[in-house]
Amino acid sequence: MYRRVRRASVFAAVAALAAFAPALGRAAAVPFLVAAGAFLLAIRDGEWFETLALPGDREADRLYGVGAFALALAGLAVVATFPPVPLPAGAFAAAALAVGGGRLGREFVRTRSDDEFRLVAGYLLAGGVAAVIGQVASGAAAELIASGGLGAPVGSLPEFAFLGSVAVLTAALVRSLVYARDAHITVVIVALVAWGFTALAPTVTAVGVVAALAVTAGLGYASYALGAASVPGMLTGVLLSLLTVVLGGVAWFLTLMAFYAGGGLASKYRFEEKADRGVAQENQGARGTGNVLANSAVALAALLGYAAAGHLAVPESVFRLAFAGAVATAMADTLSSEIGGLFDAPRLITTLRPVEPGTDGAVTWQGGVAGAAGAALIAVLAVPPVSVLDPVVVGSVLRAGGVVVLAGVFGMTVDSVLGALVEGGRIGNQTVNFLATLSGAALAVGVGVAVG
Repeated sequence: MYRRVRRASVFAAVAALAAFAPALGRAAAVPFLVAAGAFLLAIRDGEWFETLALPGDREADRLYGVGAFALALAGLAVVATFPPVPLPAGAFAAAALAVGGGRLGREFVRTRSDDEFRLVAGYLLAGGVAAVIGQVASGAAAELIASGGLGAPVGSLPEFAFLGSVAVLTAALVRSLVYARDAHITVVIVALVAWGFTALAPTVTAVGVVAALAVTAGLGYASYALGAASVPGMLTGVLLSLLTVVLGGVAWFLTLMAFYAGGGLASKYRFEEKADRGVAQENQGARGTGNVLANSAVALAALLGYAAAGHLAVPESVFRLAFAGAVATAMADTLSSEIGGLFDAPRLITTLRPVEPGTDGAVTWQGGVAGAAGAALIAVLAVPPVSVLDPVVVGSVLRAGGVVVLAGVFGMTVDSVLGALVEGGRIGNQTVNFLATLSGAALAVGVGVAVG
């Protein structure tokens, strides 16, 4: 058991070298290359080999796990020091230490418990703290090189906390989807994500980031405890929620939370009855990463577009409408499926012929009413910021709300039509959900601009 802790400590120690990249300048990759050479070429047997070997390493007689991790960090160090637009040192340190520190925290927790939620919590806590410390150290080193003396690190603690949280949540999510020996893949993905958010440079306050972390962590735990989401699904939801409240604001956050809460409750509503009818959500109603992303990816893209609107030749209002339309579609589709599946005599949307419950593309009028009501709820939450602040969609709140409801109902209908025509044979349910939310977002933008 403690051998795993020692192995994770080595990963964390290698990752910690990233904090000193600014002090090493163009030689930042050298320590990682030396470490990779030692792991891949020099340590071939003995106690150290047995300690550091991951599953598959013993068969290959090479420490590919930790060696590949060191090589990935060497590559990121090169990207952070040589290109005309380098990877920011803070993002590099945050990514490396989120992965290395998170791994160590997870293994410490494992010495006491094998509960997956506790393991993930240990990963997030240790990785998040390590990512913040890494950014502070990296910023201090950069300031030392720039001014020749110790001073305040470049950046602020709230910004470090936000980027560290995004990095460790991304790391934990990716880790849940890949093998334990794929830390090199994880750290590269996390570094790219951290790089992107560093470029966005969102305005982050101490109160805002603390409140955002507290609220999203609490809601994430509640979704897992109530069985509304699996651990990967919880991580995905927490990450998206954190980004929404920081980059979009309270109204955007409440809109997304309404969908998560409404969708989760609808999935659990009369679950046993739906299971007997063959229309229940798989995995006991707990939504995984694929399901969360399928329903939220378009909204996330709209959120990021809104955050980057200052760098784009596109009005913020377009992204506001796209976000509202995508979430309204996701809400309408979820409620129509979960509520409509409880009623008899469903009909195929393309032919209106009676079909068995659970048939792809089957609809009931009760489900349609529930879906329209869900879209209306999203409109109530999303319309005020659109109608008050939007330079494109002007006019009454009722008109703007109608655009959002129309988009939700349209997207819900597209989902049913695609389900009847192509789902199952050519594409899966998650792809259908994504295309439906995309169509809802597109209609909201198109109609919004037209009526504006």
